[in-house]
Amino acid sequence: MALEITDNSFQDMVLKSDKPVLVDFWAVWCGPCRALGPIIEQVAEEFEGKAVVGKIDVDNNQEVSMQYGIRNIPTVLIFKNGEVVDKLVGVTPKEVIAEKLSAHI
Repeated sequence: MALEITDNSFQDMVLKSDKPVLVDFWAVWCGPCRALGPIIEQVAEEFEGKAVVGKIDVDNNQEVSMQYGIRNIPTVLIFKNGEVVDKLVGVTPKEVIAEKLSAHI
């Protein structure tokens, strides 16, 4: 299951992670975000133990969203060693997300 990441937990869960981290920036009111949600959950299951998969609600966690310039949602960022190594904007097929994340494991 995808982890809930907040402004407060971002540093520890994402930037200090020893595994690649996929972060889905989303909002409750966003239709495309709701469409991407089940895909993110499948990716979380598939990569359990190999990568961290989490979600940030942009309405409740504006600090991190602003820090990374999130203007469109859903946006998926992949972090490795505390740095953004890939970015996907919009609803993206699971195969594409899995391929991008696999490249950083």
